Amino acid sequence: SYWTLQLINSGRYEQRQDFAVVIQPFFRNTLLPLDSTSKPDMSFFAADCSHFSVRGYAEMAMALWNNMLEPVGEKQTYNNFTHDRSKLRCPNPEKPFLFTRRNSGFGNSDVNLENTESSVPYWAVIVTAVAGVLVGSLLGWVVSRRRTKKHQRKAGTENNIKTTPLLFSAVTQSGRTKNLLDMNEASGFAQGFLCQTTLISNVF
Repeated sequence: SYWTLQLINSGRYEQRQDFAVVIQPFFRNTLLPLDSTSKPDMSFFAADCSHFSVRGYAEMAMALWNNMLEPVGEKQTYNNFTHDRSKLRCPNPEKPFLFTRRNSGFGNSDVNLENTESSVPYWAVIVTAVAGVLVGSLLGWVVSRRRTKKHQRKAGTENNIKTTPLLFSAVTQSGRTKNLLDMNEASGFAQGFLCQTTLISNVF
């Protein structure tokens, strides 16, 4: 993308001798390979038509290798998809290395290569790591706390559900006992009333 190209050209990755970022444009202007009937050659693609087949990956690998052996600014931007092993290049005896912007003559050649240490202080890394551990521990404690409360509420609800039938049963039993007592009292009162009525009738 445009922003990736701007980032690479900014010189950010040219401060070290053991690291570099290089765009290999071998697929930029590539055309769809055609067969003898001028139709797309599907032998370069897998069954899903979205990925390369073994033959297609072999062509891509050769194009990438050739691009790495070409100086920046002179790299081939297409792949002709021809089954020709002779197009696989060998390193130049005069320049037997992979080309980057620096060894291709681009960038600031006066950059001090000895000053390659990171601009981030070492203590900042330690502080960040400790802060990350603390934040992670805090989040773990909060999650554990919430789970514990949730389980406690669930257990309390289950206990209430189990206790309610027992209380209802106890109330029902007590209600039945009271009703039985009331019935006994009423029966005794009725018997006493009948006895008194009988005595009075005998007197008269």
